[in-house]
Amino acid sequence: MFLRQSYDITSFLSKDGYNRLAVIVYPPDPVGNPNGGQGGDGVIAHSVTNQYVAGWDWIQPIHDRNTGIWDKVFIRKTKQVHVENTHVVTLVPGKRNTDGKQAPATIKVTTEVENPDTGEIEGVVQFELEGKKMSVKVKLAPQTMELVEFPPLTLDSPRLWWPNGYGPQNLYNLKVKFLINGTTVSDEEPVQFGVRELKAVWNTKTNSREIRVNGQKIFIKGGNWILSDAMLRFSKERYDAEIRFHRDMNLNLIRVWGGGITERPEFYDACDRYGLLVMQDFWVSGDCNGRWYDPLKLEDTLARRKYPDDHALFLESLEDQIKMLRNHPSLAIWCGGNEIRPPADVLVPLRDSLLPALDGTRFFFEYSNDDSMSLHSGDGPYTLQPDKSFWEKRSFPFNSEVGSVGIGDYESLQRFIPKADLVPPYFNPSTGKWVVDSVWQYHKYSCYDSAVEAYGHPEDIEDFATKAQLVNYNQYRALMEGFTAHMWDWYTGVIIWKTQNPWTAMVGQMYDVYLDPNASLYGLSEGAKPLHIMYDPIHKSAIVANNKFNSARIICWAGICRSSDYFLTKSETKWVSAQSCVAVHVFGSSAHLNKEDENAGVFLVLHLVDSITGYFDENIYALPDSSGSYSWLNRIEQADIIASAYYNNDSVITVTIKNNDSNPLAFFNRISLVDKKTKKRILPVFYNNNYISVPPGEVKTVRVSFSKQQGVEPMVCVEGWNVDEIYLEIKK
Repeated sequence: MFLRQSYDITSFLSKDGYNRLAVIVYPPDPVGNPNGGQGGDGVIAHSVTNQYVAGWDWIQPIHDRNTGIWDKVFIRKTKQVHVENTHVVTLVPGKRNTDGKQAPATIKVTTEVENPDTGEIEGVVQFELEGKKMSVKVKLAPQTMELVEFPPLTLDSPRLWWPNGYGPQNLYNLKVKFLINGTTVSDEEPVQFGVRELKAVWNTKTNSREIRVNGQKIFIKGGNWILSDAMLRFSKERYDAEIRFHRDMNLNLIRVWGGGITERPEFYDACDRYGLLVMQDFWVSGDCNGRWYDPLKLEDTLARRKYPDDHALFLESLEDQIKMLRNHPSLAIWCGGNEIRPPADVLVPLRDSLLPALDGTRFFFEYSNDDSMSLHSGDGPYTLQPDKSFWEKRSFPFNSEVGSVGIGDYESLQRFIPKADLVPPYFNPSTGKWVVDSVWQYHKYSCYDSAVEAYGHPEDIEDFATKAQLVNYNQYRALMEGFTAHMWDWYTGVIIWKTQNPWTAMVGQMYDVYLDPNASLYGLSEGAKPLHIMYDPIHKSAIVANNKFNSARIICWAGICRSSDYFLTKSETKWVSAQSCVAVHVFGSSAHLNKEDENAGVFLVLHLVDSITGYFDENIYALPDSSGSYSWLNRIEQADIIASAYYNNDSVITVTIKNNDSNPLAFFNRISLVDKKTKKRILPVFYNNNYISVPPGEVKTVRVSFSKQQGVEPMVCVEGWNVDEIYLEIKK
């Protein structure tokens, strides 16, 4: 499955141009029993294939195990000599900044040239970059391949590639050509690459790996990725949309999980564009490959640790996939597998021979929670946690999987759940258990339990889904804020399990399979901002986290809005110096909350302005009352907001929400771009912020980006916790 192959079909072609290609396809053998285990009974892993197809705790089994052609098949025409597997290595010495003139970088290029012909061929292999032309003379014997190494090229004033949130994602292009006798182009291979250098050093304070790009340490804010579509129906456009969502979450890394696939080049192209580093697992998992005993598995642990059956095929596939992906600047980490190493006779040549020879520029973790990644390594939890737990409980110093809930709102649920099954879970006091609809269980619903009840007992399914969005938002904001508040002290990174689903699952997602984002995305985006002010619920204080390379001189204040007040009470303004890559204490609870407020529950408004750049951050919390309830939110009166929308251009809209001084805080407003005829959401659409709250006397704007769809006239819908649904015509 993970091996590209090519065949010289010249001698078979009909000269009249009418040709057919027949491909015989075989399923994995054995296909396995989908008995409810992780990877079913595990025997799917006898093959070098995607393991999730036998079912997991987030997906139902794929009936045909995805048997078939799943990637491109094409005919390539060249003259006598074929060029392939060009490799570009970039060396960026020293510690670099994102601005100012850069010191030179070194570019090293190799390529493979093949002569399938029966005669000797002489020629020149060449490429050109930034006006500098590099050439090597080659003499190829019949039916041979040669690795050509160019002299190192010095690139002056390079435009560097940086991860999301730290700097621009500059990309370069070159073409390697073979010129027969130095004149006639026989073949050429285009390559896109970024100029950057990666390192993974050991942080002795956290006892975990610290990722550095261009000499600068990067606090990893990551998401786990399964794959774009469960049945491998891939497209460049969908890859772009999904990676763009991850960029918008303010993440900087995606881990491609080992029970799935090696992602396609289009995925990495999108990660290159949007600045998402990638940790790529290879195709084993602790569940199928025997890390622990499992009664649902057909064979014992020792037998499973020898999977797959064909180790030579595994190694051949590894070589091919490494060559396919190694030029992408986003690719940062190779990983032997999910929660377990590959078999020793695969691991050793991969680690000691293949990677040093074929790449050698990236760090290799033997498995996803290896001690080389994080001492005291582990992962989880995977269920809904109290928000404050992310602040008070110290997790693994580089947690590769920590997960939670993530269902969509009512419109999302309607897309795949029959009307009769749109029934919210309820608690049965006689059994002491929550009762969940069977269709929800089929779609792997992860329980919210009493977390939704904290906002008041849901009146119906729509009310349940709305309140679940508040839980989503707070959960992922708290998760990322708890980790970034302790960056470089407790942690060097965190990777959320998981940020997307390849089917209609009801667990661990920031957007549904239809590309409709839920509040998890925007809570995570808020908590992961590069320069961010946040509330520490343990010490009842405000903290500023600065992930940027430059220090910030910031102005901060805190304020409160009570459910009975129509105004914002502000604290004294405070100046704070936030050094690069640190989290700094701003002020304590005495600056904003009194005992009465803590008992009753209030809105806490935190405000930050960088006096140097003008960057602005406002973070609003609905704090619970002394019993942990948010029921006080139900006593807020309606806010009569003023909203408008206008086109910036054919694909960008600006939505403005103004809340007058005479209104209460307009809480948790979702903005949607909808079809004027059906009032259904247009998908995909990208909002730079959503589920926004607007204090009295403030104005907020949201930028909406979309692609025009034939026959669809867009309009804007705004609806909130205490804001009636509004439809806006979009003005030119």
